[in-house]
Amino acid sequence: QVQLVESGGGLVQPGESLTLSCTASGVALSGHPVSWYRQAPGKERELVAHLGFTDDATNYPASVKGRFTASRDNAKNVLYLQMNNLKSEDTAVYFCMMNIFTTKWDDYWGQGTQVTVSS
Repeated sequence: QVQLVESGGGLVQPGESLTLSCTASGVALSGHPVSWYRQAPGKERELVAHLGFTDDATNYPASVKGRFTASRDNAKNVLYLQMNNLKSEDTAVYFCMMNIFTTKWDDYWGQGTQVTVSS
């Protein structure tokens, strides 16, 4: 059974950094596309980072490019999101997601972790 568990969220001040973790069980992160999404109150869930089948295939939206970096430790089976120079508009619940193809594509989501950026 595939399970993703996020951790590392919290309250930080603008300009500070935070690293989120997503620990996978039941499946290896390597070789599968993985992503970080976020959802702020009253807003739709949005993609903030995507890692493709290989770690050099990354994609970030303009809102976080240059500030956020996604990576994975295949030995630990953990996906990370390093967030620098955080802004109040980064406040949201952050989710990790994995795409797995068997006979079709299935998406697996974690439960989310809250990030609040406030002075």
